[in-house]
Amino acid sequence: MSQTIGATKLAYSRTWHHVSATTPHHTLSTIRPIPPPASPELQPPSLGRLASRIAVLLMGKHKPIWDPSTDCGDYVVVTNCSQLHTTGKKRWQKMYYRHNTRPGSLKAITMDGLMAKLGGAEVLRKAVSGMLPKNRLRDDRLSRLKAFEGDAHPYKGNIVKFNGLCQTLHARRI
Repeated sequence: MSQTIGATKLAYSRTWHHVSATTPHHTLSTIRPIPPPASPELQPPSLGRLASRIAVLLMGKHKPIWDPSTDCGDYVVVTNCSQLHTTGKKRWQKMYYRHNTRPGSLKAITMDGLMAKLGGAEVLRKAVSGMLPKNRLRDDRLSRLKAFEGDAHPYKGNIVKFNGLCQTLHARRI
């Protein structure tokens, strides 16, 4: 007997989600009780909260057919990465390391230096990469993340729209 009801091919189809790194997200707020969506108290989500929500979309955990060994995640387009919000002094104290296995070749750069050198999109990509499971599906999932420094991106036609309005991350309760 089949464990599925209905057409499961639609469940495996990939949709495109749009996320703005500067828009205050009602569901990602740390203020309790949660203020109304138009409240001036809301701030943009911090880098970690944004990255964890993006990782859920890339893995497909928001879908009822989610399976850890199946890649059923969606595409995510992130805009305004140059204005990522971080709390505290992370921007100047967080270090990113790389090593090429040769003695004495450990290189370190701060988050601020990495944003100046490669942009905020690379900082977000590294944060999301750290939140994805370390398995054979990681590179494929990470390749579906499209991050841009500003508002402009070439995927405007792909993003899901209902009644002519773009569905963004803050409008959904995932």
